[in-house]
Amino acid sequence: QVQLVESGGGLVQPGGSLKLSCAASGVIFNFWTMGWYRQAPGKQRELVASFARGGGTNYDDSVKGRFTISRNNAENAVYLQMNSLKPEDTALYYCHTGGLGVNYWGQGTQVTVSS
Repeated sequence: QVQLVESGGGLVQPGGSLKLSCAASGVIFNFWTMGWYRQAPGKQRELVASFARGGGTNYDDSVKGRFTISRNNAENAVYLQMNSLKPEDTALYYCHTGGLGVNYWGQGTQVTVSS
């Protein structure tokens, strides 16, 4: 069974930075995607950034140039460095992995951007 545990969320002022971490355990296949989603109150969950199956990365247009996804395969960890944070980045951030119709989610970590 795959488990994903996020950490690193918190309250930050506009323009500030946070780094989210996702620790994965269990069997995760190299061809699965892995990334970060977020869900703000009253809105649908949306993709923030991910590693694509064929390599490379995907970013939502709203975070390009501000957020960077990275991974440490040896430690089964994925990170999201978030810079120049804006109030509209406020959301519950989820780590995700999966493929071939299988999806796993973490419990989420709250990011609040406010002065």
